[in-house]
Amino acid sequence: MEAGEERFPKQRQVLILFLLMRVALAGWESRRYSVMEETESGSFVANLAKDLGLGAGELAARGARVVTEDNEPRLQLDLQTGDLILNEKLDREEMCGPTDLCVMHFQVLLKKPLGVFRAELLVRDINDHSPEFPEREMTLKILENSSPGTVFPLKKAQDLDVGKNNIQNYNISPNSHFHVSTRNRGDGRKYPELVLDKELDREEEAEFRLTLTALDGGSPPRSGTTQVRVLVLDVNDNAPEFAQMLYQVQVPENSPVGALVVKVSARDLDTGTNGEISYSLFYSSQEISTTFELNSLSGEVRLIKKLDFETISSYELDIDASDGGGLSGKCSVSIEVVDVNDNSPELTISSLTSPIPENSPDTEVALFRIRDRDSGDNGRMACFIQDDLPFLLKQSTENFYTLVTNGALDRETKAEYNVTIIVTDLGTPSLKTEHNITVLVSDVNDNAPAFTQTSYTLFVRENNSPALHIGSVSATDRDAGANAQVTYSLLPPQDPQLPLASLVSINADNGQLFALRALDYEALRVLEFGVGAVDRGSPALSSPALVLRDAAKHRLLVLVKDNGEPPLSASVTLHVLLVDGFSQPYLPLPEAAADAAQADPLTVYLVIALASVSSLFLFSVLAFIAVRLRQRNRGASLGGCSVPEGYFPGHLVDVSGTGTLSQSYQYEVCLTGDSGNEFKFLKPIFPNIQGQSLGSKSE
Repeated sequence: MEAGEERFPKQRQVLILFLLMRVALAGWESRRYSVMEETESGSFVANLAKDLGLGAGELAARGARVVTEDNEPRLQLDLQTGDLILNEKLDREEMCGPTDLCVMHFQVLLKKPLGVFRAELLVRDINDHSPEFPEREMTLKILENSSPGTVFPLKKAQDLDVGKNNIQNYNISPNSHFHVSTRNRGDGRKYPELVLDKELDREEEAEFRLTLTALDGGSPPRSGTTQVRVLVLDVNDNAPEFAQMLYQVQVPENSPVGALVVKVSARDLDTGTNGEISYSLFYSSQEISTTFELNSLSGEVRLIKKLDFETISSYELDIDASDGGGLSGKCSVSIEVVDVNDNSPELTISSLTSPIPENSPDTEVALFRIRDRDSGDNGRMACFIQDDLPFLLKQSTENFYTLVTNGALDRETKAEYNVTIIVTDLGTPSLKTEHNITVLVSDVNDNAPAFTQTSYTLFVRENNSPALHIGSVSATDRDAGANAQVTYSLLPPQDPQLPLASLVSINADNGQLFALRALDYEALRVLEFGVGAVDRGSPALSSPALVLRDAAKHRLLVLVKDNGEPPLSASVTLHVLLVDGFSQPYLPLPEAAADAAQADPLTVYLVIALASVSSLFLFSVLAFIAVRLRQRNRGASLGGCSVPEGYFPGHLVDVSGTGTLSQSYQYEVCLTGDSGNEFKFLKPIFPNIQGQSLGSKSE
């Protein structure tokens, strides 16, 4: 139920977006402009800015561009003036062939916000072609017993122009036996027919030579001529007749070369040579003659070239059957090319934005258009991307789509996406096209620097040498580039009178801390100061801070900021203890005692074991003292004090700032029998610190 509830709101969002686009485009009805073919390049067509209702410069601001259906750069848009101009001369015959209405569809794409303006350019025909006959001379055989009024079809001329600029009528040179009539068939083409006006007499005149002229309707009209040779034959009273006057066939466009298209058949009732039939194409254009082959004996029509529905969808063939006596019959073959799904969908990227900033929801990544050259279900398409990506496809209008982000992206989670746009058609079998887009995610300063430890405790030996390295702090930033370059500095002091700048310094690049001069344990036991870490873009911090006190623990606050806008920060605490010649190198901190109280059961066992060992050790010490006191009593009877050097181990006696004896010295106290006491200073003992290194202990 939850998945369904999430899906329906998304569908409603897409529907609302589509309705908004329809409303936005409601005023942009498809407009038609016109231009004469062969117009010079650079000629003005229309002012699109005026038609779109946009002011000067708005086309450039909204990234307007002209896109044609065949992606040919025939038109150019001046973004400053809004003028649509020709980019090249247009040849109507090359663009549209024999089609009467030559219309070039194009769209004007607008971004920021998205809009599509649909328009058409009508290329008007000019009379730049003359009629042409397929042959310079055609031969016509007519029986001498043909009755007046008999009609004999002639081969028509071809004119590449259309409309009134195409062939309008035919005429023939003056003679006493024939005239020409122009016949208009249902397909709009005009055919010449030779009509017999007077009976023929082969013995009187066996041959006629006539000039046939085709005229178009241009101003001025153009014409083309051919010679007609009429041979008068002796009587052959039966002409070949076809079984059908019209053959209609359908041929799939993926039929192989050599495939049988149709077989025509005619018969002649005459015998001998007058009954022998041969087949030929009555009229054959270059396209027909290079696509089909007619067997003159069998009447079979076969393919000699692959068909392409998207180029030519139908053919009309006229076939002539002639007998040995010169008579002939004619039939027509209508060939319809059946579309198959042989064209994969096409995808054209109009704009692509990469990289895109993270944390920016609903960002347009790409604008693209899809199309399929097939027809019907073979040309209908579906477009989608992978389900596991944070992107959405939105259909804008017609076959235009936009790829947008589905929510904010996180560069630290993933900095690069490979988006595969898949377009499939609905044909059988279905064809698909895949287009890969690499989308890079640019960094935004959305991560604060973080220290590797929550707090630091540093130990410094007194009387240290100047510029002594006393420890380091370290912070990292998950951002990239300048947003992740960290610079360290000391925080401003709480007490401006404290001279921290003369005591401690920090390396701005690596976070190393240094004591600038020798420190005195008796004067300064604990330093607590703050450190700041900022990235390259953040403002530098001011003078350092120092708190001087005699408490057991002091804290150093470390602040780290990154280089972003706005800068983000994190902090950590340093504990710095100044010890007297390392006499107290393992001074426990208050937090350590508190943490020990919450130790796990293993710690409890360790404490019990330590208590047992300590009790045994204490018992041994008491026994040792009792023996020594007994020896001292004997020595007292001698009236002197005799204690060997090193009687009390140095590690048992301390002197510190709190009044105890230090490890650095050994003392001996002797009790005599009289009222006086002797206090003997033996010698100082310095611990071996050659192998010790100064470092930091983290809490």
